[in-house]
Amino acid sequence: MSGYGSSKFYRIFKIIVRVRLVKSLGLLFILFLSLCLGLFAWHKKANAAELEITDFAPFFERYIALGQAISIFNWDIETGVAPVGSLETRAKTIAVLSAELFSMSTSEEMGNFFKAVERAIERNTADDITLGTCQILKREYDKLTCIPADEYKAYSELTTIAAHRWREAKGENNYGIFSPYLQEIIDYQRRFINYRQRAGMVFENPYDALLDDFEPGVTSQKLDVFFEELKASIVPLLHNIMSLETDTGKSHDILYREVPIQVQKNVSELIMKTVGYDLKRGVLRESAHPFSMGLGQSDVRITTNYHPNKFFASFYSVMHECGHAIYEQNVAKELEGTILDSGSYMAIHESQSRFFENVFGRSLEFWKGIYDDFVIAADGHFDDVTAEELHRAVNMVRPSLIRVEADELTYSLHIMVRYEIERMIFNIPDLKVGDLPALWNEKMRDYLGVTPATYSEGILQDIHWSLGYFGYFPSYALGSAKAAQIQSAMKKDFNVDAAIRALDVATINAWLTDKVHKHGRMLNSAEIMAQISDKGFMPKYYIEYLSRKYAELYKISH
Repeated sequence: MSGYGSSKFYRIFKIIVRVRLVKSLGLLFILFLSLCLGLFAWHKKANAAELEITDFAPFFERYIALGQAISIFNWDIETGVAPVGSLETRAKTIAVLSAELFSMSTSEEMGNFFKAVERAIERNTADDITLGTCQILKREYDKLTCIPADEYKAYSELTTIAAHRWREAKGENNYGIFSPYLQEIIDYQRRFINYRQRAGMVFENPYDALLDDFEPGVTSQKLDVFFEELKASIVPLLHNIMSLETDTGKSHDILYREVPIQVQKNVSELIMKTVGYDLKRGVLRESAHPFSMGLGQSDVRITTNYHPNKFFASFYSVMHECGHAIYEQNVAKELEGTILDSGSYMAIHESQSRFFENVFGRSLEFWKGIYDDFVIAADGHFDDVTAEELHRAVNMVRPSLIRVEADELTYSLHIMVRYEIERMIFNIPDLKVGDLPALWNEKMRDYLGVTPATYSEGILQDIHWSLGYFGYFPSYALGSAKAAQIQSAMKKDFNVDAAIRALDVATINAWLTDKVHKHGRMLNSAEIMAQISDKGFMPKYYIEYLSRKYAELYKISH
């Protein structure tokens, strides 16, 4: 018994020793692993502290390539290149790529880039391109880091599908197809705004957070003042014009006569050539809603759509999108391949499109200059119409249902309708998408005196909300106003009317390139307006432009 007990005691003793040994080895291993991880973290931190701006070139090459890939997938969907049956798959692909871009935008490496820029600033070695890149990306970084990555990915997939459902809904005049997606998009945007506010971003009201995405510094308070100033001049002028007994039969016939689609395409070719859109670095395709897409200055694409009895809708949408595209094609060569190789914020971008569409394209000088070539391209469909009659027709004032077909005078009223509804959506939490069609119709009656008979000519007419672009619409009105101020400044340097009459677009584009285009995203809207006028942006130029133009057209006192 004693021997057995001794042997048993010995075995227990060995087990205890082994256990203690294993524990000791385990502890040593943990200590060793911790030391390695600590050294790795220290080494990584030390390396991050040593990184120079040039070390981030591969990172930004991937970043830009991802953004371009997402854009090309969207282009294929919007222009019908992608098969309809691929929508769900493509939406998931875009969501994955968007999630990867989100990850890069909020990554530690992006944070290290900001630190490297700070060190360069301290050493006074940071160049302008670096500083501009840092400013743009830091804004995005601050906005995105507070949003959960999985929600951002789901939202990206949602908006891809929602844009397709919007097209279906508009085509079938069925708001019910789109409304569930719209509600979900609004719910996401409301959450994203809350995330920003919890992260310390301060806005006077929730909608201001969305306005800031498209035009930094613009708030509801500022827009209220801007729109009130416009209303005070536009509404009385509109009432004055509508009270006149004018014969609009000829103008109506010109605007709505049937023109074959192929003829409209021929005229589109003429327009692009006339305004200087470089088709070696661009392309025109068709989509449900006209848009432009820039993949850097060497690849800037545009779309339009054609309707047999709405010829001038495609005519001016091509003019409009060319304005966007010419802007991005003329960004300075040294910005190519960088984050800055694009246009500035949306009010400036829209100022370029509205300049070509309206200031240039609806002027009498333009119609006199292009008239002979236009009549040839139109293949006999406008042989009976003079340049003066064309000019009067495309400027005819009539409250209409469709924003993109509106005349210059009533256009901003369409924007006010959308602005006020968007502001309500994000400041009235219990407002539902089911309430929006009636609200839309009510505001159309109040501002324009017309009521949509269908969803397609009412709340479903614009693609923007399906993409989540709440806060974008005010940029159109601001862009129109800035276009008028740009024209005023341009007239101080050369005879703009004479240049338009001669179709001397090279002189006009050279001026715009110097003041606006070449800067890309290097300058914000305020800085670009400072290149044009030492007084900055002033809405009075737009009011004076509209008053003078329509007083002359309708022979009324100014």
